[in-house]
Amino acid sequence: MDRNEFKFILQEGEGYRIEFKESMAGLDKEMCAFANASGGFIYFGVRDDGTVKGVKITNKLKSQIVDIAANCDPAIKIILQEFENVLIIEVREGTDKPYRCASGFYNRIGPNSQKLKRDAIIEFVQSEGKIRFDELVFRDFSEKDFDEEKLVQFLRLAQISPLLDTPHILRSLHIAEIQQGKTIYYNSAVMFFAKNLDYHFYHTTVTCALYRDKEKVDVLDRKDFNRDLKFNVDETMLFLERHLSVRYEFDGSPRRREIPEIPPEALREAVLNAVIHRDYFEKGANVMVEIFSDRVEITSPGGLPKGLKPEDFGTRSVLRNPNVANIFQRIEYIEKMGTGIRRIQKMMSDAGLPSVQYKWDNFVKAIFPLEMKKTSGKTSGKTSGKTSGKIIEIVLTNSDITIPELSEMIGITERSVERNLQKLQKEGRIKRIGPAKGGRWKVIGTEK
Repeated sequence: MDRNEFKFILQEGEGYRIEFKESMAGLDKEMCAFANASGGFIYFGVRDDGTVKGVKITNKLKSQIVDIAANCDPAIKIILQEFENVLIIEVREGTDKPYRCASGFYNRIGPNSQKLKRDAIIEFVQSEGKIRFDELVFRDFSEKDFDEEKLVQFLRLAQISPLLDTPHILRSLHIAEIQQGKTIYYNSAVMFFAKNLDYHFYHTTVTCALYRDKEKVDVLDRKDFNRDLKFNVDETMLFLERHLSVRYEFDGSPRRREIPEIPPEALREAVLNAVIHRDYFEKGANVMVEIFSDRVEITSPGGLPKGLKPEDFGTRSVLRNPNVANIFQRIEYIEKMGTGIRRIQKMMSDAGLPSVQYKWDNFVKAIFPLEMKKTSGKTSGKTSGKTSGKIIEIVLTNSDITIPELSEMIGITERSVERNLQKLQKEGRIKRIGPAKGGRWKVIGTEK
């Protein structure tokens, strides 16, 4: 390790595989947690904020640390390295899990070591034995397939200075290895930094669809996103924003308030959960984000991870793809692992909306009901009679007008236009003459 790589790690901060320690207290639990997870590095002599305190490295200190690892049950494999006045303890992922120390069993959840209770220990044992997709080596991926610009954008978002070359940055992020001078990429590196993700993994796609009614019959819009996992999430949110309505609320202040049908952050959390926690070994299905007339469904392939009981859903976190979660956490797309479901339900409750319903079998499905919050204040909705009147006025002067054109003229979403037109047709105030493409609108009671 050179100084630039060390500075990069300090700047990157603590994470799923990085822990800073300035004293011996709790060192055994950190070793235990890393051994039970994917391994990691403990920088002994560094404060939590990344400042170097330093430590006097002696043979006695090294012997004490080796003894701590040996006294865990079973013994934990470690490698000691020195960098100036910091002792680096590399903890290898255990091959005989679970490991325990004097104070109990621990596992690594995000940047923290979490103590496991009895039931969690049993579930942990049950869940072991399955290889993690995002940690597998992708032998057919090489430097020519890697998109340097995507890495630059990631480092900018993560507020990390590019002090190292690309292979060492990827190694520090634990999404690649360096073997005999050659970079060996993990699947997680491919999912975030491939020039053409669709060429390597087609099942990482997020499919978005908008339907006319409550069933999967008439598709009004469909998009498939598969450039990289971050892009997939961003574009999915734009799709939802484009097709979900808002209403305006006037409370006497000069500016109106826009109230969305569903809190965007709740939807974002659900989309991220679907992308981060899906089973990527299942290649026959995509993450699906579907908008119906009465609900939004976000579906993730794979069901609940092994070791996670239905009654613990939303209260405990079992990381199916720890590398994917770690990258999203670095760019602050997620905050704390294992708290997303509770945040979603709180945002729905704060907005006065029904709770999100979850179903799981071979998939995990989040169902958001489309039910606008009712208020006693003075409101003017985007789906109000005033809007319907505007549509009729415009159609009277231009019967060939399209839904996108109506959306632009009135200043509402295409989804809102669709709903208003459906309402007007049910009320018998307007009807469609001819096919969806090439037809025209007719206001009932007017001359042909």
